[in-house]
Amino acid sequence: MALLPEDIVDRLIQMERRLNALSTAVNTRPPLTELTNGSLALKRQPAPTDPSVLVAQLSTSGPGGSKPVLRVNDAYGHEVLSDDILTGGLARPWLPMLPPQDLASANWPATTATAWTTIAQSQNPLWQPKMRLRMLTRFSSGAAGQVRVLVNGAAFGSAVAAGAVFDHTAAVTPNMQADFGKDLTVEIQAIVTSASGTVYAQPVLMHGRQT
Repeated sequence: MALLPEDIVDRLIQMERRLNALSTAVNTRPPLTELTNGSLALKRQPAPTDPSVLVAQLSTSGPGGSKPVLRVNDAYGHEVLSDDILTGGLARPWLPMLPPQDLASANWPATTATAWTTIAQSQNPLWQPKMRLRMLTRFSSGAAGQVRVLVNGAAFGSAVAAGAVFDHTAAVTPNMQADFGKDLTVEIQAIVTSASGTVYAQPVLMHGRQT
């Protein structure tokens, strides 16, 4: 067998090393469903000649640290969803919070009726499948009664005796796919069960939540 020149043998050895290194890299790189030590940017190009627009960005390392960063923009470049990289939690959107409520029960929604009566009502678009509602209730001297909550006409939890705290978390729809975005009507009803008197109720917390 004819001997190969030394430079060809060296080249073959180098080529084998490179192939081994390439094979190792292919077999050890993270799967395409994972992001390790890098960032991912999703961009939209309105037209072939227009510059691309950033839609969403996910980075495993934020400015000045190693915490991940999440950013989602709308079609006009406005940041509509982001996390707080300094403390954790949500940065945008800013979510509404219930302002302090009047604790003087004389100013609360109330009824003197001896039949179930709606004393307060709200409507909200349905974004989440469950809801929590916390409510204070009171009654006038010598009176007795009950307070309950209806969601789209159906009972939401059990009625409570006037004077007790109503605090209930449960699903508000049996079909989230069909009801998503529709109006959710929440009613507070009260009834006086004594001969006379007044029953009061004041919601102090209400929010949607995940399943």
